[in-house]
Amino acid sequence: MDFLNKIRTDTSKISDEIYNFSYSNEELRYQSFLKGFSNNLFLTFNSYFEELNIFESFKQLLNGKIVNNTENQAALHHVFRDLYASSPKKLVSNDLIKSCRFSIEKCIDLKEKLVKKGIKNIVTIGIGGSYEGPKLLIEVLTNHNNRSFNHIFLTGPDVDEFNEAIQFLNQDETFFIVSSKSFSTDETLQCLSLSKNWFGSNIMFEENSIAVTSQSDLAKQNGFRENIIEFPNEIGGRYSIWSPISLAAILELGEDFKDFLLGGFKADNLLLNDKEYNEFIKLMSFSDIWHNNFIDKHTRAILIYSWKLRHFSNYVQQLEMESLGKQPNTKSIFKNTGQVVFGGFGSIAQHSYFQLLHQGTAEMCADIITIEDNKDSNKLLYAQSQAQSNLLANGSSEHFKLHEQINGNVSLNLFTINELNLRSLGFLIATWEHRTFVTAKMLQINPFDQYGVSAGKIFAKKYLNKQSG
Repeated sequence: MDFLNKIRTDTSKISDEIYNFSYSNEELRYQSFLKGFSNNLFLTFNSYFEELNIFESFKQLLNGKIVNNTENQAALHHVFRDLYASSPKKLVSNDLIKSCRFSIEKCIDLKEKLVKKGIKNIVTIGIGGSYEGPKLLIEVLTNHNNRSFNHIFLTGPDVDEFNEAIQFLNQDETFFIVSSKSFSTDETLQCLSLSKNWFGSNIMFEENSIAVTSQSDLAKQNGFRENIIEFPNEIGGRYSIWSPISLAAILELGEDFKDFLLGGFKADNLLLNDKEYNEFIKLMSFSDIWHNNFIDKHTRAILIYSWKLRHFSNYVQQLEMESLGKQPNTKSIFKNTGQVVFGGFGSIAQHSYFQLLHQGTAEMCADIITIEDNKDSNKLLYAQSQAQSNLLANGSSEHFKLHEQINGNVSLNLFTINELNLRSLGFLIATWEHRTFVTAKMLQINPFDQYGVSAGKIFAKKYLNKQSG
């Protein structure tokens, strides 16, 4: 309770001053523009961080210990980031490392087989992390004109989606990736059934499809035999981008996919060994919690000033809201958990909802992501990211009439990626995972389960059973 009182006292002294903090490395630069936040607040939050021994929780996570307490298992997504490092942490069993490396190599080797087979179209069936992860990687890291395959992503619940996407494809030239951790996801199974019907032959479907799952037995029950790539059950869907779930992207990237993993490894290594990086992660987490619990800023916009990276906000939305959207722990001193996260391509947002950010009455936060390379190649886009960062954080009344003035009441994190490539994207995503993990631990909730998602599935099945009965 002393922590709460200290935070409330410091918050009551809130001013218009902006808390500036910077961090940089070879991958990105970070600058905070946090109105009203202060060094005293950071120190108070940090003392609570130390009391909860959260740094030890990092070590437990990376050591493969049980950190997903409600499901009584580890969270092993980080293992894939360790596979190809020159000095890996080797904190988990050799058998697990060998199994994970084998699954990635199997993904890489598949490309040659598909090319020889004459495959031109890759249709990935999946939803949630099985959709957002590989789709993001392909969009960001490959050029449409230079791709080896035509990629189609299907989520599955709407028959119209399937028919529209498939109608002009040649069966002999089309290969399906069925991605589902549980292999029990209703949307995925429905789309799987549609795919089998489209081929008209189980044999032809088997020859032109592969399952990516942690439940190989269920995949076999649904018609798959040898064409199965398995990954550990201890990897949550929203953390699975590092695993064979990203098969569609691996078919394009090949060996280069390892660079993406190494970007994530760098973030993990810094988390364990670099004080400045830790301060950076903690500031994002502390300020997120403060905004949400003490000054009624419950919403954060993710604004992307890069066309290739435009759907990163969708990816982050699932990562944060599925990890942090939980009831507060009775032991926690904080009663509001995750913020509402939304966003999109910055230039489009400027012509849609930026009016609310600049002059509306809603209390908001924002994360802006821009690319240093755009300074020369996309000058307008880069200028927009800088101008909007300044206006959102500081506002402007100069030369403006009263009804034209900008509030400048948006707390802001500005991320500048030096060059958008495999390593920088891996580093960015792993960094966002660390931000989410610290926030969860500060709130004393489990970032690795999703019983709210499961409830929706259960009740949908009950409704269907009732209708059919």
